[in-house]
Amino acid sequence: MKFKSLLALLMALVLSAALFACTAQPTDNASTDTDTDTNTSSVQGTDNNTGDAVTVRVAALSGSTGLGMAKLMTDSKNGTAKNTYTFEVFDAPELLLPEITAKKYDIAALPTNVAAKLYNKTNGELQILAVNTLGVLYMLEIGTTEIKSVADLRGKTIYTTGQGSTPEYALRYILEKNNLVPGTDVEIVYEATADGVVSHAKEGAVLMLPEPKVTAVKGQVENVTVALDMTAEWNKVCTTPMAQGCVIVTKEFAQTHPNEVAKFLEEYEASINFVKTNVEEASAMVAEHGIIPKAPLAAKAIPNSNLTFSAGADMKAILVPFYQVLFDADKTSIGGKMPADDFYYGK
Repeated sequence: MKFKSLLALLMALVLSAALFACTAQPTDNASTDTDTDTNTSSVQGTDNNTGDAVTVRVAALSGSTGLGMAKLMTDSKNGTAKNTYTFEVFDAPELLLPEITAKKYDIAALPTNVAAKLYNKTNGELQILAVNTLGVLYMLEIGTTEIKSVADLRGKTIYTTGQGSTPEYALRYILEKNNLVPGTDVEIVYEATADGVVSHAKEGAVLMLPEPKVTAVKGQVENVTVALDMTAEWNKVCTTPMAQGCVIVTKEFAQTHPNEVAKFLEEYEASINFVKTNVEEASAMVAEHGIIPKAPLAAKAIPNSNLTFSAGADMKAILVPFYQVLFDADKTSIGGKMPADDFYYGK
């Protein structure tokens, strides 16, 4: 009996100690540890909710719109980028759009008018981060050299691509400002791909293509003449630049990870500047990442690709009047209405 009484007393003491431990207030050291954990989850490069590292999922485009991404892609591969990135290169915006809608990417390159369309279609679920490419369209003439001005396109058939995108609306705008009516004075035949356009490269044909396809055609087809620089023709009839390419971000990612967006913009601007000023080295990177298949082709295309970087207020100053031109010409070109102010990130 005495043994049982002693055992009961010991059990009571143990339970009392456990109860005291559960109700005791945390020490100063415990508070410090808690604060440290909270701070760790909000530092740059981590998810504010989980503390996990943030991977920025980027979708690039092949061709001129993707050129400026090459150095950043190389830095990411070498582990020297400030963010953690994944990159995928798409051959056409049409292939990329459903992926953006499904939120498979945080940042993506798009034609500027397609970005506005997608903004309107998703009720403002994305924002535009920067303009990366100005006009890259050129009118080519095969064999003959009859075209000296836009007026000389009267009676011609133009083979081109980009229906429903910036090239279509830019071409129509330039023609109309030169008193040429598409479909009456000039026939326009749209092909789904640039290769489809090149299939018409016969004596007397007129093709409108962007870089780098212009450089490729000059290497593939004999007697090709660059008859018109369509950016120069645009500038003759319009006071706002032809802004063809941009990068967008989902609004959800921009709001959740502003530090990562800021670092991306910093690194992307540096990447564009590197590609513009280090053509030979950059062209090897461009080919490595599949933006343009061959480095020599990239080296020839980069100087004619009008790479640029405009963000914030500067970007908005370019895009608002450009979108107004497209809207006035055809409301559907940007999705039926002008984008609201929240479309422009960091304006």
